[in-house]
Amino acid sequence: QVQLVESGGGLVQAGGSLRPSCIAFRSIFSIDAMGWYRQAPGKQRELVATIRRGGTTNYLDSVKGRFTISRDIAKNTIYLQMNSLKPEDTAVYYCNAETNRINYWGEGTQVTVSS
Repeated sequence: QVQLVESGGGLVQAGGSLRPSCIAFRSIFSIDAMGWYRQAPGKQRELVATIRRGGTTNYLDSVKGRFTISRDIAKNTIYLQMNSLKPEDTAVYYCNAETNRINYWGEGTQVTVSS
């Protein structure tokens, strides 16, 4: 199993930055992929960014150039640096870990961007 806990969400004005983090309560070295998803009210959950075991990253088109996913293997933690935030980025952001074809989720952290 992979237990995930997010932190670092919050309220920010448009154009601002946030850096949520997700700690896994086990080594992330062997996890196939980790990532961030988000879900806005009335919308489906969508993939924001992923980082695979080998370091390959992938991003939602609308966040490319603004968001950066990274990891610190020694701390079993991934981060999502979010810059130039827009009101449409407002959502609950969920950490995800995929390993052995099983997905694990955190409880989510709220990100609210005011205009």
